[in-house]
Amino acid sequence: MPRPPGHGPDFEVKRQEIIDTAARLFARKGYAATSINDLSQAVGLAKGALYYYIVSKENLLIEIQSRVMSPLLARAWQIAALDADPLLRLRLLSESLLTTIFNRLDHIWVYEHDYRDLSGTELRTLLAQRGDFERLVSQVLAEAIALGTLRAVEPRLATLQFLNLHNHTYQWIKPKGSWTPTFLAQECCGILFRGFGASEDFLLDVEKRVDVFKTTFPHLPLDPEASWAPTVGSTPRPPASS
Repeated sequence: MPRPPGHGPDFEVKRQEIIDTAARLFARKGYAATSINDLSQAVGLAKGALYYYIVSKENLLIEIQSRVMSPLLARAWQIAALDADPLLRLRLLSESLLTTIFNRLDHIWVYEHDYRDLSGTELRTLLAQRGDFERLVSQVLAEAIALGTLRAVEPRLATLQFLNLHNHTYQWIKPKGSWTPTFLAQECCGILFRGFGASEDFLLDVEKRVDVFKTTFPHLPLDPEASWAPTVGSTPRPPASS
């Protein structure tokens, strides 16, 4: 949300801190069970001062949902548009999604459990973004099937399997543990691609090209919140299979 006129940078810093705190509270107690008084106490502001920063409790939920979906969807469009084999793009989508889950774990809890508390235009916007992400995954899967890299899995079923294998990781991952987004993306995609009929040689080749991609395009990180600005008018071309 744009900064209101007359508010300096300190206002935005404080507002972002409040959104972070709200995400932690909503993740622990649930959106409906968290009161404005709870939030006021957590951030050390009286209710009147709190509303100066947040407008409404629902606006906090909108901000949390947006922090998850907006950068993730923007990055997904960029990955899907790469001039690259579809399995490589799926692998990059996997790592980008898992990076979001690792980096925004409280937000993901709220995103998964409390989005139904949104209403009207905000709910429709969020559902449309979710639909766009699913369609991107489905389109890339369909490309892999059309090329014969994957067996003829029904694309909708394949998409649901991709999403289900990733979307529930927020319930058990430990961001400070030994499993990284890269490791889990490799394992998740290995399970999926084998189940969808990809050969072992192809899987090994995909992982090699992921490593080369990260080295060749370090300015194109898989973290959806990091800056990714390829040259205008050009589409990065990841290394081809040897």
